Amino acid sequence: MKQIYPATITGQSFAPGGSVLDHAFGRSEPYTLGVEEEYMLLDGETFDLVQHIDTVLAAISGHELETHINPELMQSVLEIATPVCRTAGDIDRELRRLRAYVAGVASEDNLRVGSAGTHPFSLFERQRITARDRYRHLIDQMQYVARRELIFGLHIHVAVDDPEKAIQVVNGLLAHISSLLALSASSPFWRGEATGLSSSRQIVFAAFPRSGPPPRFKDYADYAEVVGQLEKTGCIADYTHIWWDIRLHPRLGTVEIRICDAVTRVEDAVALAAYCQALVKHYCERYDRGDEIPSYHRILTTENKWLAARYGLEAPVMDLATGRRNRVPVAQLVRRTLRDVEPHARELGSERELEGIREILARGNGADRQRRTFNANRDIVEVAREIADATEAAALSVAV
Repeated sequence: MKQIYPATITGQSFAPGGSVLDHAFGRSEPYTLGVEEEYMLLDGETFDLVQHIDTVLAAISGHELETHINPELMQSVLEIATPVCRTAGDIDRELRRLRAYVAGVASEDNLRVGSAGTHPFSLFERQRITARDRYRHLIDQMQYVARRELIFGLHIHVAVDDPEKAIQVVNGLLAHISSLLALSASSPFWRGEATGLSSSRQIVFAAFPRSGPPPRFKDYADYAEVVGQLEKTGCIADYTHIWWDIRLHPRLGTVEIRICDAVTRVEDAVALAAYCQALVKHYCERYDRGDEIPSYHRILTTENKWLAARYGLEAPVMDLATGRRNRVPVAQLVRRTLRDVEPHARELGSERELEGIREILARGNGADRQRRTFNANRDIVEVAREIADATEAAALSVAV
């Protein structure tokens, strides 16, 4: 596939330095996509996490997909990243290809891979930190907060052609954080316990500094001034140490949606990519027309996010767009948004993939599926087995 970003979305570290005023917005085709998924490395018999990232990295050395597979903070985590794609259909093909490849490599050492927001029963105290300077520094700075970060996310990049537009797109997307979390929530278990939450991942990650919904910025200069102050004073090495739920990625020229739990079914990841792409296009076109893009106080978007983390698709959230006094089911807001963005998905060639959002609403999210598995026989290991089976299922027929 033709490379159109200044750099691929492959999870590689960028050198610190340089001003965030320097950016790549407008240097690539708008609305192109990239997706990152974080996978668990599992023992093939016990389904506990295993510290085998180095084994996997050694096995993939020299393969054409090597640059799309990376380590993460802990040695039991594997990150994959697609090449730049134009449509959600392209994302579907690339994710299946990557899942098939890493599942095949893992199986050679009696390992499995799984995708969900948290592992159902593994303990963070038993995980080893990956031997990379970035991760050593992270642990040194954050101590316990970073050591317990045994969580897994789905990140979706969408290219935008102007930095001022990108700022306003992020402001508009803030109202959709609760919907995106409810659709993707897949972490109801933590340390072997049913938490009563749909996304315990969000609660764990909330301890990180510079996390949660981003502030509303007036323009790109406002954003650059704030991030520049953090960089100049040494609080952060660069802006990639800001972990907001949605953030700009200036060096790639993208808006990066980071709110989602890692999802188990590849179809759900593809549907979420189509949903995010159409949403970004929706707000870009509003900006181009000169229409107002509404944004809301952080305390309101944070409250709705909490409700989605707690209740998932049954979350009773505030309808910020209409200002109604009564709360409404988050699924109702998703259906209303689908009506707004379906024309954009058709223009983008992702209409069929967007239908996957309605399928999530109909059958439930990953948290619902994990609870059903657990309630069937009260076996937490069976939950991890189901995650691995469903993660790898779509990849079984893919030729790599």
